[in-house]
Amino acid sequence: MTVTLKVTDDEGGEWAVLRVSGEMDLVTSPVLRQRMHEAVADGRRSVVLDLSEVLFCDSSGVGVLIAARRLIQSCRGRLRLILPAQGAVDGSHVNRVLAALGVRRLFDVYPDVAAAVGEESTPLSA
Repeated sequence: MTVTLKVTDDEGGEWAVLRVSGEMDLVTSPVLRQRMHEAVADGRRSVVLDLSEVLFCDSSGVGVLIAARRLIQSCRGRLRLILPAQGAVDGSHVNRVLAALGVRRLFDVYPDVAAAVGEESTPLSA
């Protein structure tokens, strides 16, 4: 399985939404890294990464997420992750990996895109 990305804008156009599905591993993670750089190069400073359809994530995938966070912070932007509590079997695989590595607290996590792009929304607790 490979990672596929689709970039869509919400109705307000303020948020770039990158929808990621498949596996984030050593082979596929550079695709997400490139798409993040393209979004920032296009002037996007508010990015939502929808990871609800990611079935597998290894350390290289986590590295890309941390690099994306640094990239967005460097341009004073906002990065929000979609990691739903309900997943394929027992919740989001990415959420479990981030929690196991102790880096989940670094990210603003939301249950869905609608919550992430809402200005009054509050991130889920780590």
